[in-house]
Amino acid sequence: MSTIRFKALEKSMDRKPVKVKEETTRRSELFESNVFNDESMLQAMTKEAYRSVQDAIIHGKKIDRRVADQVASAMKDWAISKGATHYTHWFQPLTGATAEKHDAFFETTSGGRAVEKFDGGQLVQQEPDASSFPNGGIRNTFEARGYTAWDPSSPAFIYETTLCIPTIFVAYTGEALDNKTPLLKALHVVDDAATAVAKYFDKKVTKVSATLGWEQEYFLIDSAFSDTRPDIKLTGRTLLGHSPAKGQQLDDHYFGSISDRVMGYMRELEIESMKLGIPVKTRHNEVAPNQFELAPIFEEANLAVDHNSLLMDIMQKIAKKHHFKVLMHEKPFAGINGSGKHNNWSLATDTGVNLLSPGLTPMNNLQFLTFFINTIKAVNDYEELIRASIASAGNDHRLGANEAPPAIISVFIGEQLTKVLDELENVTKGKLSPQEKTTLKLNVVGKIPEILLDNTDRNRTSSFAFTGNKFEFRAVGSSANCAGPMMVINTIVAQQLKDFKTEVDALIDEKDMKKDDAIFNILREYIKRSKAVRFEGDGYSDNWQKEAKKRGLSNNKTTPLALKAKISSKSIILFNELNIMTTVEQKARYEIEVEEYIMKIQIESRVLGDIARNHIVPTAIRYQNTLIKNVTGLKEIFGKDFKETAQEQIEIIKNISIHISKINSLIDAMIATRKKANKLVDFEKKATTYCEKVKPYFDEIRQHCDKLELTVDDELWPLSKYREMLFTR
Repeated sequence: MSTIRFKALEKSMDRKPVKVKEETTRRSELFESNVFNDESMLQAMTKEAYRSVQDAIIHGKKIDRRVADQVASAMKDWAISKGATHYTHWFQPLTGATAEKHDAFFETTSGGRAVEKFDGGQLVQQEPDASSFPNGGIRNTFEARGYTAWDPSSPAFIYETTLCIPTIFVAYTGEALDNKTPLLKALHVVDDAATAVAKYFDKKVTKVSATLGWEQEYFLIDSAFSDTRPDIKLTGRTLLGHSPAKGQQLDDHYFGSISDRVMGYMRELEIESMKLGIPVKTRHNEVAPNQFELAPIFEEANLAVDHNSLLMDIMQKIAKKHHFKVLMHEKPFAGINGSGKHNNWSLATDTGVNLLSPGLTPMNNLQFLTFFINTIKAVNDYEELIRASIASAGNDHRLGANEAPPAIISVFIGEQLTKVLDELENVTKGKLSPQEKTTLKLNVVGKIPEILLDNTDRNRTSSFAFTGNKFEFRAVGSSANCAGPMMVINTIVAQQLKDFKTEVDALIDEKDMKKDDAIFNILREYIKRSKAVRFEGDGYSDNWQKEAKKRGLSNNKTTPLALKAKISSKSIILFNELNIMTTVEQKARYEIEVEEYIMKIQIESRVLGDIARNHIVPTAIRYQNTLIKNVTGLKEIFGKDFKETAQEQIEIIKNISIHISKINSLIDAMIATRKKANKLVDFEKKATTYCEKVKPYFDEIRQHCDKLELTVDDELWPLSKYREMLFTR
């Protein structure tokens, strides 16, 4: 074993579980202890300030400057009492990560003294230098000013010694430069649209909130191993490496016993998460070796998105203490499961009802069907946009393999609910007779709760599956910000619900239909018009690929193809009409994501070429020289008969030469193709060239490198192998 690998293995074997200090074993006592939550506000604020913040959270009202000063003072005193020395506007730029600029509470006075200061102006708005964040051409570098503005609906929190204030991030000219702003707008429109429809069933409903429960999958490997892998350090995944003899074939890791060292990491992560108000509940081993999952209790979608973004940051920080490297890439290892972030989405009323869960009465079940069918219709009408919302270079590797859904967006609802929709589809058009109403309500709608008792997740290849009381969007990648897909889902459902209400009201007003008759008639048509997207079979099969094409569903397997839906006339009209994003903002995001794809493939290409030429080829030559010395020695001993004795060695020498030659020629060709791509001015053509011309070299180069890994003496191989990274803790 090479010195580098030996030291890495030695370090890994010597690791002891890090002892985690717990002030209490009761998670409920830790929960939100570092969050400026409702209880903290009640204790620290005046009644006027508290009511003003609540109005901002619930009704979206503005907080005037005088009250903002009161809130800021209370927030500062609370934060300092918790040991905070700095504050930051914490936001989510279009990099996919979070951003923060820390300022001390400390300020000097005219008398040469110092005070702790934090006022309403500093709370509500700041002007960070925004020149280096992705902007998609919205502003020039010399127009560096950007604004962060407080989002009172997501509570401030303390991480380490900094008060973090969740904010939106917009350009000087007003365009959104972040993920949060469009999401907040989408949540507002779905609230309005869903509330209007929910009032058909319960007049007491005044607000509907989108809820999100994400499931974060990730890999843990020892940091000593990742230090030997330039590909992991620079791209987040392995660009080469032969599969080990044992992978996930035995399914022995899934839900298996969690090792002491990993458990120590998980416990500290849970403790820190609880303090920050992230309601983590579930932890377990995932299917692939050294793959794990963490899942929280459902929350309001904006807060859930903030919590997931925060979690991904603290996961990395805590991992360093435990000498782990967290891999969030969608496909860090070839041949085994990749990592996703299932987004479980639903709608909940302020009366405590989940609109995607049936009730005990036919009326409540009709409400469930209304939102259930409208959601399916929305997915059917905007399936290309949904696919675009989860497009990335990393997710391209994952989709369509090892339990990840394919690039075709389809909805799975299960056999029993399919029968319900089939029966509703056959409802007589027009006004229903009393007998028809009774049959529908009692025999079809009334029995839905019994059906859903056994309705479970039975199709791992579906991208959008109904799982009892929610829809699970499985295609989201593990490194993604949930804001993107959640913004799209809530926007398309809002548009669909608005259309539904317009059509129902028209039947009531123009056709003199009763409300139930109108609802049944419209739902009947929606069931027919959304059949194309419903699929209960194997999403990996060739038959489904052909069938989906017949149904008119898209199959955009690569990011450059998928992203085009973001700037289609259909999408531009949708976001413009609902005031989610302007045309400028949409085109900017499209350009940013295409450019990001180009840069990621470009980086991977350069890293792969470097590793292959500077690590793999020299190691192979060194081993080849050893074999040549061996053959030369055999020739001296056996004379003319040495060829028969050294036949195996000579064959290995030849094969090594073939692989080295192939690697060098393929890298030369890849570099030449990359240079041609870089000269292209049109960013769309450049992305397509990188996707279709440069990226195919990756697998070819990898194949020859992986063959050498199996051939070259293990003691010489410089990079940590799969068997070490995946099976050593």
